[in-house]
Order: sequence, then structure tokens, then C-alpha cells
Amino acid sequence: METQTETTATPRTPLNRERLIEGAVELADTKGIGSLTMRKLAQELGVKPMTLYHHMANKEEVLDGMVDAVFSEIDLAPAGVEWNPAMRQRANSARAALTRHPWAVGLMESRITPGPATLQHHDAVIGCLRQAGFSIEMAAHAYSVLDSYIYGFVLQEVSLPFSTTEEAHEATEEILQQFPAHDHPYLVEMATEYVMQPGYEYANEFNFGLDLILEGIERSTRG
Repeated sequence: METQTETTATPRTPLNRERLIEGAVELADTKGIGSLTMRKLAQELGVKPMTLYHHMANKEEVLDGMVDAVFSEIDLAPAGVEWNPAMRQRANSARAALTRHPWAVGLMESRITPGPATLQHHDAVIGCLRQAGFSIEMAAHAYSVLDSYIYGFVLQEVSLPFSTTEEAHEATEEILQQFPAHDHPYLVEMATEYVMQPGYEYANEFNFGLDLILEGIERSTRG
């Protein structure tokens, strides 16, 4: 006697605001922020487009939520940690988060309706600097130069035509083959004696620059 096997469909996770934002972040991560439309997001989530509007008013609100989600991934030092290591921890964590979500670089400071994680992040960073004795003006200067460096570095890093040491060597060799070495001797020197050396990692440049900035801020606070 044949036994009939019954198949039960896996229940779909109900759509809520959190799942919607997670889907939007995943879509932007995999296909780019330009691919994000309410219709495409609905398709990725397996729902009808109008269903999204039960949770979010429009695409701008989705973008607000996405930015807030990225801010929530950035680690902040516990209260009481000195400002220098606190800013270093925050800078490295911000770079890591933005590298995971490169679409976010141009959006992080663009929202006029920030979410709770965004507000908490900004308040905590400013609070750390103020509690360390920074004037309001100096706290603003420090915050601005650190963010400019972090966002700028990530933008350059994610635009590079390589992501590993091996790929860096291959890309450099390919570029060098396109022009006579004697025409650009300093470029060739940098490429062969630095970039193509064992152990080269472009990421190491981040901490070098961060050291310079933190040292400069330290000197300014003593001036």
C-alpha cells in the first residue's frame, strides 16, 4: 500500500519594520543602493509592494532605518574610557561597518530624521570628548576631522580594483605594464618597493593616518 507524504509549507516570517530594514540592507549590500526601490524590496521580501507601506511611509523612511542600522553596528567604548582609545575603537569599528555596507558612506550624515541608534552614537561620541575636557568647539573639530578621514578612507578603499594582497600585486603589475618605467620613476619605485612587497596591506594605511590625526588632536588640546 502506497503511503502518501504530506508536505507542509514553511510558514513565512511575518513582515515587520525590522525585517523590512534588514531586507533593504541586504539588497543594497548585494546589488547596490541604486537597485533599492520599494517594488524591488517587496520582491526580495516576497510580499506585495503595498504591504511595505503598512510599515514604512516611503523610501526615505527606509533609508533612515538603513542608516540607523549601520550606526547600531559601530562599537562605542564604555563610559570612562579615555578619549584617545575610545575614538580609536570607534574609528576602526566604523570603518569595518562601512566596509561591510559600502553604500552607506554617502548616506551616514545625510539624514534629517535620524533614528535612535544614530542619535545615541553622536551623543556618545560628543559626550566622550566633552567629558575629557574638550571645549565645544574642539569637540566639533575633532568629530569632523575623524569622520572626514573615516568616510574618505572607506570610499577610497572600496573603490580600489583589488581586495587582497595577491590582487593588489596583480593589479599593480598590470598597471606597470602600460607605461615605460623610466617615464614615471617614482611611481614605479612606490609600486615595486612598497606595494608589491610581501605583507603589503592597503588597510594598514588606515591606522597610520588615524595615529596622525589623534596625535594632532592631542597637541591641539594642549595648545
